[in-house]
Amino acid sequence: MTSNKTIHIEQPTLFIVPTPIGNLGDITHRALEVLHSVDIIAAEDTRHTGKLLSHFNIQTRTFALHDHNEQQKAQVLVEKLLSGESIALVSDAGTPLISDPGYHLVSQCRQAGVNVVPLPGACAVITALSASGLPSDRFSFEGFLPAKSKGRKDKFLEIAKVERTCIFYESPHRITESLANMLEVLGPDREVVLARELTKTFETIQGLPLGELIEWIAEDDNRKRGEMVLLIHGHREAAVEGLPDEALRALGILVKELPLKKAAAMTAEIYNLKKNALYKWGLENLE
Repeated sequence: MTSNKTIHIEQPTLFIVPTPIGNLGDITHRALEVLHSVDIIAAEDTRHTGKLLSHFNIQTRTFALHDHNEQQKAQVLVEKLLSGESIALVSDAGTPLISDPGYHLVSQCRQAGVNVVPLPGACAVITALSASGLPSDRFSFEGFLPAKSKGRKDKFLEIAKVERTCIFYESPHRITESLANMLEVLGPDREVVLARELTKTFETIQGLPLGELIEWIAEDDNRKRGEMVLLIHGHREAAVEGLPDEALRALGILVKELPLKKAAAMTAEIYNLKKNALYKWGLENLE
């Protein structure tokens, strides 16, 4: 995709511009137009962003805005906006502010009355969730896991009884230790999905009970490499009234497409169970 088109920006604006998380083809036409048209691109790493801009022949000047200088430099950019310039905010990959710099800048812009326009685009959290097979009606993004073992275990204890899908980023050099900590707290049966190298050549999305996932990763060192997203199935009450886990999982899948009564009847027939017991469980846990 190439675009040298510029757009007319009617008032000074801070644009929030997502960039690809791997595949350069995922950038949008609108993002390219904005990057061509603004006065400044505020980038987490100007060298990294420079490669993207060079690929798309974008000559706009860049301004470094990262975790270590944002609180000091945000006001400089706000003053530029108030003086009439427009700015695009980008991170190294994905949507700015999602575990990336930008919060202080956006907050100060809104307080100063500066126009803030977000563009939709790539985000590893949503990309991973959409293909994970885990419940997506309720989820929370928890950012990067803590660097220390105690912090990670405290975080897993915090979410142990949470019923929504929980999503974390993790670095490859800590993935083995993090999953070991997770195993201590959540046990081997919790369903976990590892999504790595999303949109790239070696993209992998693997979901298994945690104990099996740890074994699967240990089989091949390549499975420990790359950018990683961890998705953890929310807490589910233990099977009741003798209902096996696989039947409850099937019921949860069917009820997404069918009324609960029909889904319970079909599950009962498949697993030779009592329809009323499944229906009762569904009323208490799925609606």
